[in-house]
Order: sequence, then structure tokens, then C-alpha cells
Amino acid sequence: MAKDPVCGLDVDEKTAAGISQYQGQTYYFCSPGCKRESDRNPQG
Repeated sequence: MAKDPVCGLDVDEKTAAGISQYQGQTYYFCSPGCKRESDRNPQG
């Protein structure tokens, strides 16, 4: 399990609603909205 960096929910990497790469790391998201939020401001 991975942790959604936007909302903090646990996300199964195999069923994640979104995936992004940033500075060599892979991030998994629980929803398209969390992915969009992260893509807009990847540094948090």
C-alpha cells in the first residue's frame, strides 16, 4: 500500500485512481481530484 500524498489515504498501487512521477519517485492517488491537486503543486 502507498499513501496518497494529498489526502493521506492508503492506496493500493494496483488499483490507484492516478499515478504521477516527480523527481524520480512514483506517487499513487485515491482519486483523480487528488492527482490533479498534486500535479498543480507537486512540491506540496
